[in-house]
Amino acid sequence: MSIVTLTEEQRQESKAFYREALELLHETGTQWMLGGAFSMFHYTGIYRDTKDLDVFCKSSEVPKILKFFQERGYRVENYDVRWLAKVHKDPYFIDLIFDTVNNICRVDDTWYQRAPDTTFCDVAVKMIPAEELIWCKLYVQNRERYDGADVNHILLKWGKNLDWQHLMFRMEQHWHILLAALLSFQFCYPSEFHDIIPKWIFDELLRRAAEQYDIPPAMEKVCRGPIIDQTQYAIDIKEWDYKVTTIKTV
Repeated sequence: MSIVTLTEEQRQESKAFYREALELLHETGTQWMLGGAFSMFHYTGIYRDTKDLDVFCKSSEVPKILKFFQERGYRVENYDVRWLAKVHKDPYFIDLIFDTVNNICRVDDTWYQRAPDTTFCDVAVKMIPAEELIWCKLYVQNRERYDGADVNHILLKWGKNLDWQHLMFRMEQHWHILLAALLSFQFCYPSEFHDIIPKWIFDELLRRAAEQYDIPPAMEKVCRGPIIDQTQYAIDIKEWDYKVTTIKTV
């Protein structure tokens, strides 16, 4: 997602690109969902100018989409086979997202099953589910980009509609991050959190946090910082001999 400030003429140009791109995406015969700035607008009402479309799909759909657009004169990039491809019609472009940088939020069929139907630029689209949007954003905590405010705004404007059980399922492995986000929301919105965050989920996460002190500490030196920030924890891995994803450094 690339946030910019557009003139009115550029806004009209960008909308024409969005419409063209979405119509062509339908012609590919693939499944996909809209995310990024436009999913934020859908769930919060916050609108941001942008020159790109964030489109979420399974990795198996990407080659077909890239080939389809390339045959129609678009410049395509297999940008990073781990999570991202791009389709360009300068200065606008489509980000085809099939995973996250940390390879945790991988798009699969369950995303499509829960994706709400809506319209954007007069084109029928599926929107990335709110729970999956939060799931992805909870891991974006870089110095260059931190999505904590986005998470808080989604909770504020859509929290009463969330499937909290499903969000808990998505964050089961890294529940600490969810607890931190809920505490942030309580801090930012002391007059709203009672009606938005179910007490059961907060109680469960606090129970888990307290229970950690009843068992021995981890034996292996692990730093999970790179899961949420890909640059600032480099020293932990390179110089301080912490592990992050590999069992042993090779």
